[in-house]
Amino acid sequence: MLHYIKFWIRFALQQQNEDRLMSAVMQTFPERRRGTAALIDELRKERHEVWAMYCRIAELKPFSAGKKVQTRLSEFSQLLVDYVSLWHFGIYERLLSGNEKRQALLSFANELYPELSRTTDAAIVFNDKYEHAKNHLTPSALEQDLSVLGEHLAIRMTLEDKLCNMLLN
Repeated sequence: MLHYIKFWIRFALQQQNEDRLMSAVMQTFPERRRGTAALIDELRKERHEVWAMYCRIAELKPFSAGKKVQTRLSEFSQLLVDYVSLWHFGIYERLLSGNEKRQALLSFANELYPELSRTTDAAIVFNDKYEHAKNHLTPSALEQDLSVLGEHLAIRMTLEDKLCNMLLN
């Protein structure tokens, strides 16, 4: 649990810095990149919500098959799907729309895509298992599945940050 708390503190501090950076970026970007900057801002906000809910679920340890856990899992699953969808159907689709001229950025995005897809697959598997987990919630499996998902989300966020930083520069 301590590693969750430490990660959350680092994440919250990073989020504050990103919010300040995003504000400065929005003031200086040419019009054609403001849409991308707005998508990145939305992605970071959704990511923040996902981690906050992830931590709220982790705080429920030891897990039970009770209503509180089921409700939070259902809410988390919806947030998780929205978050991973924004990447694929927002930012990545925007990159592939044909308007991006920076070849190094496009190559980097294509290089990252397989790993981002693996993290998306992990999120979808978690969602499919727990979105409606009323009848088959197994507390010990939930703990393991959250741990695996957390590792995938950490990888995803690192990759997103790399690509988002390139998009903003």
